Amino acid sequence: MEEKLLVGITGASGSIYALYFLEALKSLKVPFEIIITDAGKLVFQHELDRPWQILKELTDMVYEEREISAPPASGSAPYRGLVIIPCSMGTLGGIATGQARNLLLRAADVMLKERKPLVLVVRETPFNLIHLQNMLLLTQAGAVIYPAMPGFYHKPASLEELLKQFTERLLQFLKIAENSKPWKGLYS
Repeated sequence: MEEKLLVGITGASGSIYALYFLEALKSLKVPFEIIITDAGKLVFQHELDRPWQILKELTDMVYEEREISAPPASGSAPYRGLVIIPCSMGTLGGIATGQARNLLLRAADVMLKERKPLVLVVRETPFNLIHLQNMLLLTQAGAVIYPAMPGFYHKPASLEELLKQFTERLLQFLKIAENSKPWKGLYS
């Protein structure tokens, strides 16, 4: 059985990052499932002016946070890792303190205990000391903090190009896709 990637969506601003990432996974035929929080639904609809249910067109399974007995809650379920995009500071704090009060927090806890990749695409500014300490704690536990900070060295001409570049870089980091535009230096 091929392991699926789990993708979490929280109420942090930046739902467009999640949509671009999910569309890229689908186009690459990477199997994945989604966990969306209640706040994630609200922010997705507000920022994108589309119902969150469109996510069901991208994958066979979209879990809601209250489905605590769903497969992602178990270490025996065949998942290759979890990317939370965007990741709110509330979710990050819950993971850092070992809370498992909903399916997304439990799935993140499972990734840490099973030593599987946990990537948190944080989208918050500025960070306070508690945020930074939680990020340090999670990094020490094996998670990767992957801020939603697109690069500008490719001279993007539009928001779409920025989002595409960020998505490609995340896919490369996850070893799902090759780097299509490696940095060659300023004078190459």
